[in-house]
Amino acid sequence: MRGRHGLAAAGAAGLGTALGFAADLILGDPRRGHPVAAFGRTAAAVERRLWRDHRGAGALHTALLAGGATAASAVLARSLRRSPAATAGLTAAATWAVLGGTSLGREARAVGGALAAGDLEVARERLPHLCGRDPQALDGQQIARAVVESVAENTSDAVVGALVWGAVAGVPGLVGFRAVNTLDAMVGHRSPRHLRFGWAAARLDDVAGFPGARLTAALAVLAGPDPRGAWRVLRRDARRHPSPNAGPVESAFAGALGVRLGGTLAYRGRVEHRPVLGGENRPVAVPDIERAVRLSRRVNALALALCVAGGLVRSRPRRPAAGRGSG
Repeated sequence: MRGRHGLAAAGAAGLGTALGFAADLILGDPRRGHPVAAFGRTAAAVERRLWRDHRGAGALHTALLAGGATAASAVLARSLRRSPAATAGLTAAATWAVLGGTSLGREARAVGGALAAGDLEVARERLPHLCGRDPQALDGQQIARAVVESVAENTSDAVVGALVWGAVAGVPGLVGFRAVNTLDAMVGHRSPRHLRFGWAAARLDDVAGFPGARLTAALAVLAGPDPRGAWRVLRRDARRHPSPNAGPVESAFAGALGVRLGGTLAYRGRVEHRPVLGGENRPVAVPDIERAVRLSRRVNALALALCVAGGLVRSRPRRPAAGRGSG
């Protein structure tokens, strides 16, 4: 009986995940009242009270916010666990709230459309919706490269990573992953204010993003137009990137699309010289933005299928071992 209940719960969670994914695909992010935005405002308010130029203060900030969001969602999910319909509804709502694949594609295409029209100023205005680079320091080709890199990295951060943790830990996994990822985006960068305070958020995000980044890279190799090239660049260049999770994802996309990523960039008031990924490939061109968005959507769909199937397999009732001496 317990096995059947577990399978029914997994089926409800899988249905909810698929419904939430479809909601993001069709509707995108809500214009107002987005739960992630509300979490961000709360995190900023707590930061103002707790900030010290110390790792301990940052660790407390991360524990309170990420831990609090995860615990609250766990209590809510547990209170509804006996109702498959309620479980499916809560999972669908949580999945829709934490995924950002449609908004990612929409913003990337907006920048690509401005570049295709020759309107560099509009492209620069839209780029901060995707990443924190200084758009005024970039020309059209560099903006196109930044967009492709952001699409690659956020395929993992905004979709696949959340799906993986949802398959592993249900609604608390979805919410916890998004909370950690949001905190990293807010305080995990190496600015003077957050170098120490954001250390805990950045390291926790590295851990939380590890499985999703590897799955994203693997699926980009399989779903891209050049699997052999994607595998070659991934295997050779992933470890050269300073981020343990962005490296595999961006390398796989670079190889799959046959483009060159990485290099010098201006980011949050400083200049970084990152290794080149796919150095033998051609520079990114504006049409590659659309190709990256399409690859991202294929990767997302495959990740959904794998994560839902994995949740069902994990909850399948196990057959009892046969007794040694019967009769």
